Amino acid sequence: MRADRLVSLVLLLRRHGQLSAAALARELEVSTRTVLRDIEALSAAGVPVYAERGRHGGFALLPGFRTELTGLNPDEALALLVAGSRRGAQAFGLGSALASAMLKVVDALPDSYRATAAGAAERLLIDPETDLLSRRLVDEEVPDAIAAEILRAVFAGHKLQIHYAAVDQPPKWRTVDPIGLVTIRDRGYLLATRSGADRTYRLSRVLAAKELPEPAQRPDRVDLDRAWQERSKRFRTGGDQVTVLVRLHPARREDLVGTALAVLAEEPESDGWLRLEVTFQDPRHAEWALWQLSTSAEALAPQWLRTSLRNRAAAIATRYGASS
Repeated sequence: MRADRLVSLVLLLRRHGQLSAAALARELEVSTRTVLRDIEALSAAGVPVYAERGRHGGFALLPGFRTELTGLNPDEALALLVAGSRRGAQAFGLGSALASAMLKVVDALPDSYRATAAGAAERLLIDPETDLLSRRLVDEEVPDAIAAEILRAVFAGHKLQIHYAAVDQPPKWRTVDPIGLVTIRDRGYLLATRSGADRTYRLSRVLAAKELPEPAQRPDRVDLDRAWQERSKRFRTGGDQVTVLVRLHPARREDLVGTALAVLAEEPESDGWLRLEVTFQDPRHAEWALWQLSTSAEALAPQWLRTSLRNRAAAIATRYGASS
């Protein structure tokens, strides 16, 4: 929206002092012509923006033009800035709005707070794109138009039509009653009901969405945390899921826990290893997860999993044991 862009333009000039039309265009992701029109609109509205001519010129605001948000202390401002660095907002299509909000927070702080809060925020990194082994954490992209339509329906309490691509099924249109949105590990989910039955939809699988004018059939208040826990429990206990008993070297615990659906039981053994009872989505998932752990894990049960892993190891040994 143009009003948001004009505010962002003012805040950019407040933060950087002076920027060229090309630099403003890059920051705002618009053309330089659009920036020049916005500058004219700001001037007409009484915002004291002026142009510096020359090779190193650009646009700037008259000194002292700013508003202050005096209700925030340094710790509160730091908390907002750190929260703004988290990537979960991307799952709901709110990344650009969050960046704009953080810019406004920094600009509105009193001079005595701004440098302290911004400098401290630079010392904290939340949810980087890769871990210590340089494994990239995969984000699921949700087009802004789809995310915006879903958000409007959720907040307005209206029914929602979604064109949804479930796993191994052709996409279908569904009309649902949206309850709320959940993000976990940068994956966004829509909690809804359909014909009165609970449904959970992964946002990255929504191909199109349309807010309907009819009111959604849903309670006035909802405990999303409880709803998510209940649905997670049903998911873990349904379908083709398998339960595995495994001995595990403690150094690989996080690798296993991060892959399994749930840990049902865990206890240490006398040799320092761990004995865990875990569930996986299906037999293929269980075999893959245990194979990744190599000799740091031993599947104790069920027997079919032990046999499958032994056969795979034998095939590998035969392949590399043959003379070239």
